[in-house]
Amino acid sequence: MRIILLGAPGAGKGTQAAIISKELNLTHISTGDIFRYNIKESTELGKQAKVYIDKGQLVPDELTIRIVVDRLNKPDCSRGFILDGFPRTVVQAESLDAEMSQKGTPIDYVINIEVPDQVVIDRLSGRRVCLECHAVYHIVSNPTKTPNKCDICGAEVIQRSDDREETIRQRLKIYHEQTEPLIAYYSRRGILQTVHGEYGIEDLNNKIMKVLGVS
Repeated sequence: MRIILLGAPGAGKGTQAAIISKELNLTHISTGDIFRYNIKESTELGKQAKVYIDKGQLVPDELTIRIVVDRLNKPDCSRGFILDGFPRTVVQAESLDAEMSQKGTPIDYVINIEVPDQVVIDRLSGRRVCLECHAVYHIVSNPTKTPNKCDICGAEVIQRSDDREETIRQRLKIYHEQTEPLIAYYSRRGILQTVHGEYGIEDLNNKIMKVLGVS
């Protein structure tokens, strides 16, 4: 089973992809995680990507396509995968379709997680991440027991630069301009399903699993 999750930043794609990959034994591919790893390690790709990410802009298609296609060719993707954060543009979608067509393994499901912009802003601007173990918190719904200290390892907990409100608004603007057209693209192909994602993790997961026919 090959699945794409669409949705605005903060819609819940990463959380749902992690749950679904475990439940269905699929490889979870997050372009966000890949880029953050490369940035942390200061690889050449990471240095190039950081310039765009720090400004709340999308990483150019050429860079993104290169790293994702390479990842899809790994052996653990042969049994299926769930893509989180890719494609983000119609150009990327067309490149992915060409790759999948060449391999004879088309995408089975595209699920669009629909969440209002204000919900996204509230979710992301309140998010905090541990510098060491990368545990994720929220200042309202899941605060740390000790201010700015990770409950798990005690390291500093910070707000990532791409979780600041001004950056979130810029990310949303770019999403609506560049990524939202994918909804029409995949709808024309007849493989798009839209689910509402503002009501909680379990509710959203139930909706997605129903779409996948495994609820």
